[in-house]
Amino acid sequence: MDKIDRKLISLLQENARYSLKQLAEQVYLSSPAVSSRIERLEKEGYILGYRAVVDEQKLGYHITAYVSLEISPKQKPTFYPFIDACPNVLECNCVTGSYSMLIKVVFASTQELDTFIGQLQNFGNTQTQIVFSTAVRPREVRVGEEDAG
Repeated sequence: MDKIDRKLISLLQENARYSLKQLAEQVYLSSPAVSSRIERLEKEGYILGYRAVVDEQKLGYHITAYVSLEISPKQKPTFYPFIDACPNVLECNCVTGSYSMLIKVVFASTQELDTFIGQLQNFGNTQTQIVFSTAVRPREVRVGEEDAG
């Protein structure tokens, strides 16, 4: 990955709807060359997809929470398909510490969150933290030259 690839990734994180022409102007290449680079970055797994950033509150999801779950390694083959099928789960990470999983969820109400936590407790102990406000929204990964290494 060179400087131009890093610039393209940075630009696409900023706005995935930039046209090939706009991207080409920013990196001083032709549109076909930019298209070829983006296709290669996708094939090599640097770019995993494109999506719109939405406001969960405006869509009716007024509760954001992080749920920590303590499960045994033997439960993971059952747990992973379960958690992947839950549409309110935005993210699930296997983490270190006293809990094994950290799960970010959104729900319309605390009642729905409570029902979900009840389902999780079939796998193990939980601890839940409800988000009051967000100081830093999810953002892109820095891919500048200083990060090369």
